[in-house]
Amino acid sequence: MSNHPMSDSKELDSVEIFSETIFSEKGLLSENLENFRHRPQQQDMSNAVDTALKNYSQLIVEAGTGVGKTFAYLIPALRSKQKVVISTGTKHLQDQLYFKDLPAILKILKLPVKTALLKGRANYLCLHRLEHHAPSVQMHNRQLSKKINIIKEWSQFTKSGEIAEVTAIFENDSVWPNVTSTIDNCLGAECPSYDKCHVVKARQKAQQADVVIINHHLFFADLALKIEGFGELLPSANAVIFDEAHQLPELASAFLASSTTSRQMNDLSNDVRVAQIEEASGVKEVQPVVDVLLKAVADFQLALSGKNGRFPWYEMVSVSKIEDQFDKLCNAVYQLSEVITPLGDRGKLMTKCVERCERIEQGLHLLSEGNADSSNERINWLECFDKGFKLHSTPLIVADSFQEFMRQYKCSWIFTSATLTVNAKFDHFQQQLGLVDAETLMLDSPYDYQNNTRLYLPVLGVEPNDRNYTHKVVDAVLPLLEANQGRAFLLFTSHRALRIAASYLADHKDFTLLVQGDSPRRELLSIFSKTDHAVLLGTSSFWEGVDIRGEALSIVVIDKLPFAAPDDPVLSGRLQALRQTGENPFMTYQLPQAVIALKQGVGRLIRDEEDYGVVVICDPRVLTKPYGKTFINSLPNMLRTSSLDDAINFLELRESEYETVSH
Repeated sequence: MSNHPMSDSKELDSVEIFSETIFSEKGLLSENLENFRHRPQQQDMSNAVDTALKNYSQLIVEAGTGVGKTFAYLIPALRSKQKVVISTGTKHLQDQLYFKDLPAILKILKLPVKTALLKGRANYLCLHRLEHHAPSVQMHNRQLSKKINIIKEWSQFTKSGEIAEVTAIFENDSVWPNVTSTIDNCLGAECPSYDKCHVVKARQKAQQADVVIINHHLFFADLALKIEGFGELLPSANAVIFDEAHQLPELASAFLASSTTSRQMNDLSNDVRVAQIEEASGVKEVQPVVDVLLKAVADFQLALSGKNGRFPWYEMVSVSKIEDQFDKLCNAVYQLSEVITPLGDRGKLMTKCVERCERIEQGLHLLSEGNADSSNERINWLECFDKGFKLHSTPLIVADSFQEFMRQYKCSWIFTSATLTVNAKFDHFQQQLGLVDAETLMLDSPYDYQNNTRLYLPVLGVEPNDRNYTHKVVDAVLPLLEANQGRAFLLFTSHRALRIAASYLADHKDFTLLVQGDSPRRELLSIFSKTDHAVLLGTSSFWEGVDIRGEALSIVVIDKLPFAAPDDPVLSGRLQALRQTGENPFMTYQLPQAVIALKQGVGRLIRDEEDYGVVVICDPRVLTKPYGKTFINSLPNMLRTSSLDDAINFLELRESEYETVSH
């Protein structure tokens, strides 16, 4: 496909003819898809995407649940004769696009379009590590040894090398880092297995494809590091489409941050030892500086003992023992760098170690140079765990970096999600990414929220900061759960509230209780959808990306308005910076962020035209505070009630109607 497509007079170049032919009630989709419903909103979105692709412009589309945004952007992208990169929020959505949606459309439209799926390197088997690193792991760990044997057997016949193919082993299993590569340990073109490398093959296929499906993590890893390998795609791309675009500002912030971890430093120490033995055996100075670094990491960890969580850096270094140990840590990394840098030309292993040491030095330098008052550009903070730590330096604003990146490429940039507006305005999302010149389009859901839903606002009699608040929430919704025999999500804003509610409901016999953390997320959702009377308790990860249709889910309960914890160091730094510029941080940042999060949670309920149910928002502030109207105005148009009887009667009536239609 050409880089700058030319129009073909025989094609359906007119937007109107194109829309009618594909999306109308008698169009191609209607003829070929059994459950297709004509939706004017889908047609409008597709027209807008088509125009943006032709004009190489920027477009932001909020498409409510049921609009069918995937087909609305895929079809014009496939017809455009352009090189298009599509980025999704998760690997699960990637797979759905690549294995389900793309083949369906290509079959209907009969287009000869080459497609490719590209994930980050951690998703692909590394043949070199399987051969050279895995055997030593097998010698010391019997449990991992069995899993490595499974992987070895699979490696003989896999074509893609994608670890997701090994269904006998979870994707987050501790065995995978032993047989996959990282930026730090990949040998690149010097690897003996380079010609057979699954990562290289996936990238080569992506280079040759017309449409490439990636995910946001891969996109931002490349934006931040320029190493991950997907960057070669963008110079030849005509368009980049972001689905689930509401995730982009936070992901950009995370990936543009500098992060230095105890694990990185320990891994570097161990790899320097190996490199010295294999490539610089005569250099005796290496071992002592490696020992010094390992001790410095352990001593810094010891200085943090008793700390768990996320803390502002200026607060931590005000403690003298932590500051002293940090200085020793910086010196230890500097000493290691001084010794190994001259050895960089001894071999590829040592060259890699020198590069890694430089990155760690740079990360530590950002923290040692910065303090609470010296700069408004970055937020320095520390994350503490029982067995490790992470040092972060996060940019305060990502819009400039994102815009600088966009300016490098003559592309269409298209952003879409069901949750981008606050009070029907795109301002917050546009400001976060600097998209001030983008065209915007807001499309409401075609679903009948007026008749199919109710917004139940129970009167709890206590404020969210009351120590008994979670018990009051459960007491308020329990009669509704009992009347509905479960079939509910209870979404919490904190793990603490979730645990209190789980304990409170533990002995209830009317429904099956499923609690986040008891099993993997995918497994919990599978059990929920197959169990007649289940109640699932979840926190943040269950507020979005969950698609349960039909009778299994007809109640979504939200315990509190989802304001982020104000003591989080990154949020605290952003709020302080806004105050210094004279802005109101609550109205300009905290409130919009919470509105978008609430819209995601509420969006779990209605996933299909036949779905019905009750959204329960327990937080009294939605009615008692002036900003409560912003939340209400940003939600779908649902009839409200504060009557438990109304909510129960609505569910019973809709269930009887649903059963009548079903049978």
